[in-house]
Amino acid sequence: MTHHILKASCQTVHLGGFSHQLEPALVINSGDSIDVETYTGFYVSDKAPPEFLTPEFLEICQHFPPERKVGTGPHLLTGPIYVKDAEPGDVLEVKLEAISPRLPIGFNAIRPGWGALPQQFTEPRLRFIPLDLDKGVAEFPTGSGIEIPLQPFFGIVGVATEETSRSSVPPGSYGGNIDNRELQAGSRIFLPVFVPGGLLSIGDGHSAQGDGEIDVTAIETSMNGTIQINLRKDLPFIYPIAETPTDIITMGFGETLDAAFEFALTQMITFLERFAGLSAEEAYVLCSLAVNFHITQVVNTPQKGVHGMLPKSILPKAIQL
Repeated sequence: MTHHILKASCQTVHLGGFSHQLEPALVINSGDSIDVETYTGFYVSDKAPPEFLTPEFLEICQHFPPERKVGTGPHLLTGPIYVKDAEPGDVLEVKLEAISPRLPIGFNAIRPGWGALPQQFTEPRLRFIPLDLDKGVAEFPTGSGIEIPLQPFFGIVGVATEETSRSSVPPGSYGGNIDNRELQAGSRIFLPVFVPGGLLSIGDGHSAQGDGEIDVTAIETSMNGTIQINLRKDLPFIYPIAETPTDIITMGFGETLDAAFEFALTQMITFLERFAGLSAEEAYVLCSLAVNFHITQVVNTPQKGVHGMLPKSILPKAIQL
């Protein structure tokens, strides 16, 4: 196993989406680990205070190669990472070993026409929010005494598909803009492979976010992380599954919350059938008794997200994934 360092630069980031035609930023073997650097705020850099703008980020913003813009989304992603021997039908197990803010500042933006209440909040707003990294909190509004605990995670962990260009906004079977705040350090996410090498990209760092991501952004933060990627040829997953220290998580995405919920539920039933030996009916009942379903996000048009959380503590023995 080799440990890599993947810095964010004009050669290692891409903007707006995913594409299997992108040149890989890094080629690794299964089991390798990576220190990965990500930046956020490409489209607000001209309005940002100096403390948000490192020389490396300014270099990206000022000299970004147009051929590495591959979609209409706002996200600047680091990657893609090519995993040797990964083929369609395989699964990438991504261990999120460490996640920490790159800078002591993030931003939140309201975009007209987006968010949970676009008809009510119609004016664009951009706020830069200081992060107290020593205390692990952000105060908002400033001077209010309201302290939000920092719980950093990557909003986007996803792979390329057969599409030449795919926006970074909607999540799906490929992962992508999941915006699941449960995927903090110590978690694993399992993503199906669609193209040779998998071509995994990561970014959209969030220092804090509530379930729903109501106004379309969290505290958007340039983020550092350490990940390990294992190639799995023994798993049947065709949709993202995650594991935290306390829960197994299934995910559903759909144009309505009802559709997203039904998909997350059916994924959990299928999981319990395969890995806990339950019948479909038993799994359905167990979901009613013990599985907790949450709204992941309602703003990543056209896909809303719901995730189901199965507490591992209720199981008689650990499920080995």
